[in-house]
Amino acid sequence: MEVGRLLLALGLVLVVLGLVWLYAPGLLAWFGRLPGDIRIEREGFRFYFPITSMLLVSLAVSLLLNLILRWFR
Repeated sequence: MEVGRLLLALGLVLVVLGLVWLYAPGLLAWFGRLPGDIRIEREGFRFYFPITSMLLVSLAVSLLLNLILRWFR
């Protein structure tokens, strides 16, 4: 496996995610507000722990890396 090709693929994924975030922020508006994300907001205090959102990110990154690594074998 060539490291250069892997870095190129990961860079392209980051560019696509950046473009989505920049030009279509509504597509990601649900992120961070899923059931299971802990939000406690009081006067002068804010606590936020996105458990469900981070589980989805972990799943997506794992699947993406698995596909990329299988593609380059």
